[in-house]
Amino acid sequence: MNAVLIALLVLPLLGAALTLAPVFGPDRAVADRRALRLNTVVTGAVFLLTVVLAAGFDHGDPARMQATTDVSWIPALHVRLHLGVDGVSLPLVVLTALLTFLCALYSEKRLPDGADVPSAQAFVGLFLLLEVGMLATFAVLDLLLFFVAFEIVLIPMYFLIARWGSGAKVPAANRFILYTLLGSAVMLLGFLLIGSKAGTFDMQALATAHGSGLSHTTQVIAALAILVGLAVKAPAWPLHSWLPDAHTAAPTVGSVLLAGVLLKMGTYGLVRVLLPVVPDGAATLAPYLGAFAAVGIVYGSLACLALARPGAKGDLKRLIAYSSVGHMGFVLLGIASLTPVGVNGALFANIAHGLITGLLFFVVGALKDRYGTADLDTLAGSTGAALYGRAPRLGVLLAFAAVASLGLPGLAGFWGELLAMFGAFDPADGLSRPAFVTYMVLAGLGTLLTAAYLLIVVKRVCMGDPRQPAPVAELADLRPYEAVSWTPLAALTLLAGLWPALLLGLSDPAVKHLLGGG
Repeated sequence: MNAVLIALLVLPLLGAALTLAPVFGPDRAVADRRALRLNTVVTGAVFLLTVVLAAGFDHGDPARMQATTDVSWIPALHVRLHLGVDGVSLPLVVLTALLTFLCALYSEKRLPDGADVPSAQAFVGLFLLLEVGMLATFAVLDLLLFFVAFEIVLIPMYFLIARWGSGAKVPAANRFILYTLLGSAVMLLGFLLIGSKAGTFDMQALATAHGSGLSHTTQVIAALAILVGLAVKAPAWPLHSWLPDAHTAAPTVGSVLLAGVLLKMGTYGLVRVLLPVVPDGAATLAPYLGAFAAVGIVYGSLACLALARPGAKGDLKRLIAYSSVGHMGFVLLGIASLTPVGVNGALFANIAHGLITGLLFFVVGALKDRYGTADLDTLAGSTGAALYGRAPRLGVLLAFAAVASLGLPGLAGFWGELLAMFGAFDPADGLSRPAFVTYMVLAGLGTLLTAAYLLIVVKRVCMGDPRQPAPVAELADLRPYEAVSWTPLAALTLLAGLWPALLLGLSDPAVKHLLGGG
């Protein structure tokens, strides 16, 4: 199985390198079709390998690191090529491979437009390099390798936004790269402090030590640096301001991967590094993380309510981006509780958010392609966009994703938020219960505000009089390639909601192992 995990990283890297070779032919149209087909084949093969990895995973012992590779890489710095997956990282690896494959399928029929109409070969090369970085982030077990993988994703995503985006795409891409690079630099300082004091960058060895050998002051300083760096990517309020612009400008597949995977890299790092490696520092900073999480939940919901009201000229992609600030606030609140219940809820909410928000960005991107805009007032007009009457399949998918996002029981969005609030209701020993109960109450208020703005969106976009003049002469309903790309996300959203043990059975032993000095 370690060969399978290595192949997951090598295959898209080879695919990205192949796009630089003159093997696609001189004809531009033919070369573009071949490059896009290569993208689908490579990402499809990677997804099949993740299925093999998941099937071969020992589900009876998910706390144990499996499919491991551990060889020396840079002996002078004690850096090792250490790879592996457990019950925390395996679902994220599968989610990443699934979303990239679905995005590749979608792009084969709907390649985003670029200002200079760059070739599809460039798009595919960057796309596959992005997949390498995302998968490696969840598979590496060395702090410096984690930093390298964390950084690999930045350049491809920058160009996907700046070259294939729309609107103010270059300023949005610049803000994205500036925030994330600065956050990564701060995070690296924390990693270097831990490595210099502990004598190793191996994440398994550091987790087993569980802070022993690191003074309380060292742990707090390192935890602060790591927390700030990862909070930018999460994104945690108030370090979130790069996100709405990036999502609004990004092409559809860029928004799907940005919300579905890149945001999870920050919260995964908190669980994998912060909690087990510097537990004293995490306990010291947990009340502040919980406070910022609670504020982010309410802030994100209020921002969405402001964008959803008539006359606000709210962009639907921007609204979903702000909703991510609120949803990821639940993830951060669960982590801040430092309890198995809360952390399990955070990990479940990670996967649920990736599925649901990925589907939302797919549907809204399709609406933007059809209407030429994602402006809610333009879409809704005076009576509502009437998707139920004009494009019923699109309307049903949008409504399904919206009610899943608001946490309807029976769908994936429910369990993560519920468990995160349970974790806040009874936080770990040493944390202030009154403070965390207050955070839980604010999170509960956030769920009500979330339901309000999402139902407003459904009312304005899905309902209305289809006999009234529409912004476009003819609105195409769900196309076959869209159905193929989106249906797995809807099905998995329902499956995770009805069978939460599918994910919690993997994560719970691994979380207890990490919190207990794994």
